[in-house]
Amino acid sequence: MKFSYPLIALGLILAPLASAITVADITGNKYLSPLSSSTFTNLTALVTAKGPNGLWIRSTTPDDDERTSESVYLFNRTVGANLTAGDIITLDGSVTEYRTSPAYLYLTEVTNPRNVRLVSRGNPVEPVVLGARTSGIIGGKDVRPPTEQYSRLDNGDVFGVPNNLSRISQVNPQLEPTKYGMDFWESLSGELVAIKHVTALGRQANQFGDQWVYGNWTVTGKNSRGGLTVTDRDSNPETIVVGAPLDGTDNPSAVKLGDSLTDITGIVQYNFGFYSILPLTAPSVTSSRSPALPPPSEIKSNGRCNRLSVGSYNIENFTPGNSRIPRVVDHIATYLRAPSVIFVQEIQDNSGATNDGIVDANLTLSDLTEALQERTGIPYSFVDVDPVNNADGGQPGGNIRNAYLFNPNEVRLYKPNPGTSTDANAVLSGPSLRFNPGRIDMPPVFASSRKPLVAQWETLDGKGNFFTVNVHWTSKGGSTSLQGDPRPPVNGGIENRNAQANVTGSFIAQILAHDRNAAVIAAGDFNEFASVEPLERFVQISGLQDLDVVSGIPEVERYTYTFGSSQQQLDHMYVSSSIARSVGPKDFEHVHLNSWAAEDDDASDHDPSVAGMNVCKR
Repeated sequence: MKFSYPLIALGLILAPLASAITVADITGNKYLSPLSSSTFTNLTALVTAKGPNGLWIRSTTPDDDERTSESVYLFNRTVGANLTAGDIITLDGSVTEYRTSPAYLYLTEVTNPRNVRLVSRGNPVEPVVLGARTSGIIGGKDVRPPTEQYSRLDNGDVFGVPNNLSRISQVNPQLEPTKYGMDFWESLSGELVAIKHVTALGRQANQFGDQWVYGNWTVTGKNSRGGLTVTDRDSNPETIVVGAPLDGTDNPSAVKLGDSLTDITGIVQYNFGFYSILPLTAPSVTSSRSPALPPPSEIKSNGRCNRLSVGSYNIENFTPGNSRIPRVVDHIATYLRAPSVIFVQEIQDNSGATNDGIVDANLTLSDLTEALQERTGIPYSFVDVDPVNNADGGQPGGNIRNAYLFNPNEVRLYKPNPGTSTDANAVLSGPSLRFNPGRIDMPPVFASSRKPLVAQWETLDGKGNFFTVNVHWTSKGGSTSLQGDPRPPVNGGIENRNAQANVTGSFIAQILAHDRNAAVIAAGDFNEFASVEPLERFVQISGLQDLDVVSGIPEVERYTYTFGSSQQQLDHMYVSSSIARSVGPKDFEHVHLNSWAAEDDDASDHDPSVAGMNVCKR
């Protein structure tokens, strides 16, 4: 349907419907436009949406090539002032590739629009419904995203080593949207789409209110909460992030893992390292999963060597007087059932993140153990080794370190002989430790990183003896986006984690070389996935077994952390064969207290884990 408006009011020139070029000619079947840095004339297109800095236009003569997007972004802050969705226009312009960082992909844009002519108004604007077969709107395309691989340049593994071997901007591969997730989203760049039956993948992804979701299409790695878990060679490329709504409304803030959202209609666009959908208006939460939190674990110590309970918890930059103390205590006391020994990570010194030279954390740990005693009646004790000031990474001045909390009514250090921050531990005959507790340290492997804290324990009746290695390896800081330019993506810190796997694994192997029946537990925040090289190397060198595998936890339920589009497992527990042989299917659990919680209700960014095990002497 056409409408007639005065030319002066429109600021446009009316013209007959004709086209010398199509949108698909501009977008092409690769990541970079074949017309980049060139000009064109007489493009005919339908306006599908408007934003603060431009508008999106769709071809009026779509092809049937699934690789080419039929829509493109027209970047210009003024040209759309008198245009609205449903207008068909013709224009001349330029083709530009734009990005804000060399780590990101380029976005193909139409710029410098000229001779913009209105052809008609009131034309229907239909979104492409993702998860369905479409026809007519953008040609016959199966718009279901692939579920495992991101790009053919990843050689089958987005976490493959070595990484950063090539760049999409240099190779400019031809799109294969039925095989690779990034190719799929690129083939829809600029397109108006609709997502039905939307599921949220956790809390907001950043301070801007972005939210990762998936819709009514096939997914892999789905866990019981409705999230998507990273598994071997599958990091969930079928997800997309909901970006800033085009009408200026705000995305919902109190979103939790597995929440259902209203259907979303918006534009697919690459923004700040990820493919996004920019909704026409903000979605809202329609329902949440229940129960709000998981039930308490059924794993509990009996106080004897044949059934001790061991917990592990990264409690995120924990400081004295922390407002999160009641929640952390509730998690340990109620949901972990007050374990015999608890591996804790990210304990800050007595002044927190104040860079004042203080390294002692006795006040920090006393606050926690005293609150635990008040809650449980158990007089928990703690052990740690103060780091060298500002030598172990984390917040400047915070001096985070690993520590143990333990129930002195059940276990005690075996012949305690604490080391200092500069004392490198060693395995002695027996086996025993040179320092108990003491740190594994081999500069520069652990430079600006937490040194593993090793201890040897015995049960009070003397019938149980075991070693623990509390780990918090180098973080993934410096990683690039899974949807970024470098392929495979940069996995920040992997070289350090590989070296730390060698050193930590070799130390444990020495214990088992002295006594193949020694009971050894290594746990904590390894900052890596079980199927990626550092942990594969650690298992091979140490001789320990992955307790997730031993206890039979389903692969999709192995998560302790939410980042971006996925639930992930950065926190692990490994045990020696003498322990593994008595572990059953209900002897290990990740308690998803923080992954499931709303942002204002969590106690940490990690979930705790708890295991029951037999450490009796063999």
